[in-house]
Amino acid sequence: MTNRVSIQTADFDLSVETAALRAQDSRVGAVCAFVGTVRDRNDGQSVRAMELEHYPGMTEKAIEAMIDEALKRFDIYAARVIHRVGLLQPLDQIVLVLVTSAHRGQSFLACEFLMDYLKTQAPFWKKEQTPRGERWVDARVSDDQALKRWGIGSDNLTGAG
Repeated sequence: MTNRVSIQTADFDLSVETAALRAQDSRVGAVCAFVGTVRDRNDGQSVRAMELEHYPGMTEKAIEAMIDEALKRFDIYAARVIHRVGLLQPLDQIVLVLVTSAHRGQSFLACEFLMDYLKTQAPFWKKEQTPRGERWVDARVSDDQALKRWGIGSDNLTGAG
């Protein structure tokens, strides 16, 4: 089986990752994938580049715990998360979430759950380079609200202990 979590500077190939996740598992009837990319605008301002930092070891552990939670909550077979760090340009891929299951509904739900968690709880720090200088990016209120619908808030983080 493929590694569940990768934090890397290198780009990823959706086709290769999908094939690896579903390899030799004839139960799989659905694969849901989400690919996040760097935008050239945020909050109405131009973005020239984005730099992502993480805490090695802590980040992987937090995402592993999140995948464990998804496996408990949804009828899925496997999940894989790749998150890039380092300096990225607009159009670059940042994150990949892949989920396999027998049917599409569970894959869609688990994929959305994992992305909602990643956006708010995974220990990443984002700094944007704009024409006005650098700025750190905070989590959005809408991202926090999306996570709450899964019964997770800042006071009861999954995988925090």
